Amino acid sequence: MSLASLKALYSRDLNKLKLEIESYQNEHNLWLIEKNILNSAGNLCLHLAGNLNTYIGKELGHTGYVRDRDLEFSLKNVPRAELIRQIDQVTITVNETLNQLKEEDLQKIYPVLARPERESVEYMLIHLAMHLSYHLGQINYHRRLLDV
Repeated sequence: MSLASLKALYSRDLNKLKLEIESYQNEHNLWLIEKNILNSAGNLCLHLAGNLNTYIGKELGHTGYVRDRDLEFSLKNVPRAELIRQIDQVTITVNETLNQLKEEDLQKIYPVLARPERESVEYMLIHLAMHLSYHLGQINYHRRLLDV
């Protein structure tokens, strides 16, 4: 996969994430959980920002980001404006980091062991894009089911 394709996919899905969070008619509903829906849209948004800030920003962009993964799932009632700010910030971080990379960097070994086996930068960027897309779909369903 080319860097141009990766940039396009991240841009598309981060813009869609922002739109999903903005589309909640009732801000309170961002934090609802019900029956077998175990994660709120707000917590999934925080999780995505933390994940991308860590695995793209910190590890590839050397931003110095410090993650608190537990807070991504335990914080509640973070204002929508703060979620949007975090999406905007991580979008900048992802874009700046991907813009620093060259095509040949994709074949290098990812700098930290994030999975049981060592993977290439390309593999991790694809994995992270799919992770973003997966949770984006969950947020979309969460909004359509619980923002009524």
